[in-house]
Amino acid sequence: MKFLKILLLFVFVQVSAQQGGMWIPSLLKGMNEDEMKSLGMKITAEQIYSINKSSIKDGVPHFDKKCTAAVISDKGLILTNHHCGFDAIQNHSTVQHDYLADGFWAYKMEDELPNKGMVVSFVVRIDDVTTKVLEGVAAIESEADKQKKILENITTLTKTLPKESWEENAIKTFYNGNQYLLFVTETFKDIRLVGAPPSSIGKFADVSDNWVWPRHTGDFSLFRIYADKNNRPAEYSAENVPYKPKYFFPISIKGLKENDFTMVLGYPGTTQEYLPSFAVEQIVNTSDPAKIEIRDITLKVQNGFMRNDRAIKIQYASKNQTIANAWKKWQGEIKGLKKSNAIREKQKFEKQFQEKVIQTGKKAEYGNLIPEFEKNYNEIKDYALARDYFNEIVITNSEILNVGYKLYQLEQLFNTKGELAFNDRKKTLINGWGEFYNEFNPAVDQKVFEELITIYCKKYPKQFLPSSLENVNAENIANQVFTKSQLVSYDKVKELLTGDTKTVLEKLNNDEGYKVAKAIADTHLKKVIPKYDEINLKNTAVQRTYMKAILELFPKNRNFPDANSTLRVTYGKIKGYKPNDAVFYEPFSYLDGVIEKYIPGDYEFDAPKKLIDLYNAKDYGIYGVNGRMPLDFIATNHTTGGNSGSPALDAKGNLIGLNFDRVWEGTMSDIYYSPEICRNIMVDIRYVLFIIDKFAGADNLIKELKIIAPKK
Repeated sequence: MKFLKILLLFVFVQVSAQQGGMWIPSLLKGMNEDEMKSLGMKITAEQIYSINKSSIKDGVPHFDKKCTAAVISDKGLILTNHHCGFDAIQNHSTVQHDYLADGFWAYKMEDELPNKGMVVSFVVRIDDVTTKVLEGVAAIESEADKQKKILENITTLTKTLPKESWEENAIKTFYNGNQYLLFVTETFKDIRLVGAPPSSIGKFADVSDNWVWPRHTGDFSLFRIYADKNNRPAEYSAENVPYKPKYFFPISIKGLKENDFTMVLGYPGTTQEYLPSFAVEQIVNTSDPAKIEIRDITLKVQNGFMRNDRAIKIQYASKNQTIANAWKKWQGEIKGLKKSNAIREKQKFEKQFQEKVIQTGKKAEYGNLIPEFEKNYNEIKDYALARDYFNEIVITNSEILNVGYKLYQLEQLFNTKGELAFNDRKKTLINGWGEFYNEFNPAVDQKVFEELITIYCKKYPKQFLPSSLENVNAENIANQVFTKSQLVSYDKVKELLTGDTKTVLEKLNNDEGYKVAKAIADTHLKKVIPKYDEINLKNTAVQRTYMKAILELFPKNRNFPDANSTLRVTYGKIKGYKPNDAVFYEPFSYLDGVIEKYIPGDYEFDAPKKLIDLYNAKDYGIYGVNGRMPLDFIATNHTTGGNSGSPALDAKGNLIGLNFDRVWEGTMSDIYYSPEICRNIMVDIRYVLFIIDKFAGADNLIKELKIIAPKK
């Protein structure tokens, strides 16, 4: 019987360790370390995070504020996703030198390309500052005043807490405001492009296969960090030298098998794991469908132009990819939430929560939380939908409306803060719009504008719609805006903003494009946002108390904090999964799949001749296995946006892959993690090395790496 109890405990730990979680690396000792070792990890929590000596966290920088990277050499070479480096690759591309189509490789350091504005940041240390941040907050009654006091405390502490002169302090909230941690970081500003495969490898089948499995995408690119002579952060200079990292990853090509332990470190962006059922129901039935429809229309217009014009394809490549990424993700999110019965599971927990509240005598403190959630989400529904339509149409998808909205904000700045603030913002806008207009095509955006104005007039909640947009002809508005407005080109916008403040404002308010944007923005900001913010502030307070109650009443649950773009650790095992009845996916894909999908000259499924030749010759070097070239694999690691480029590690902490995606049904893990169907997708490090070595012939890069090969 004792043996049976031990066995059952072992089984429980094995299963529970795969239930997801994005854990703070400085707090792994204890339950997390025990779980990880039960799954097969061979290193310690101290080797992952240490402030006294080199550790794994020192090899995982935040890449360009949106992705993650892995340091892979003692000369500051870093590996991230192709889609994370895509903007840089696109910016260096021209029709004559199309690095998107042909790839780029620096065979000497002097050939590496600088990238203005690109940064990478490392975590130096993490400290708990909850008590200091919440000092003086408890006695405040108003939720708005509480948030104001917290912000004041954070601002003061960020400035005064100790750090080195080249470091930065950042305080982040955890558990919906129940914990605050200080992240001391150092940010490097001289980052150079080293290598990228052609998009036919780095983005193979990107639109059709995005968010799905099996994948056959070699989603990687290489950059190098440069520092000053003291190995500290510095702006770009020809005098800078390759950064000497505190830690870089050994690379294992020993091979992978199902049920192997995996660990992923990175900077996951945003999750909402503790939302109540009422919020999830709105996401599934209202919010996601509205956003999907808007992006579906935008993508159809953009893709039509991109397929027929190579210059537009280059011009819109990055924007189109960004729009498509969320569009498909939301579709998978709905599918996964329905398949896993997430709403019902949330309702079951809420029932357990209410019972626990009564059992523990906490009814006065926590008894009204669930009813308050229900009331607030019913009240906010129309306001939230209006906000989604505004954000998607004005802020994200219609470029001319986005420009108009920024000019509307400029006018409001004059009304609230005066001429000096107006002129400062005007100068910033003019300087910043040069790059924007380089990637702007009026013909493309006119068609997008026409389609989206139609949607806005039909689907935006009627009670908030501007009177000027009632019963309008979208085609006529689009023609009028794009033939008469000065917002359609950089030179015309600069001319529009030339002159004294009074003149500029007069010209703005007579511009056809600005008038449409102003009517939309003015009505939205007056009728929608104040009420949305009021109800949302109530929900913020309820959510914080709800989270506090969960931590207090369910201490044995695996209550990990939501993602907030801070360094996290997630772990699991390499595993296949069953997405639908009678369907099972194996956890590995191979180069064979590229050849099976290959369509010569196709927008998504073309493949380079040299890659096909290497396949036909089975010339895989030391990276192939039994005549096959491993390409991608999946595991139960809990990831999200921001984990793109995250290093995937084996039980000993060696680099085995690079995270770049999730399976379609598993995208709902931002809201509800299910170990049955949630899988992250990684490119096998052996495929990365095969492309660098055999395809690109970049032997100079291979020589920089510490490669652990299998014993012969």
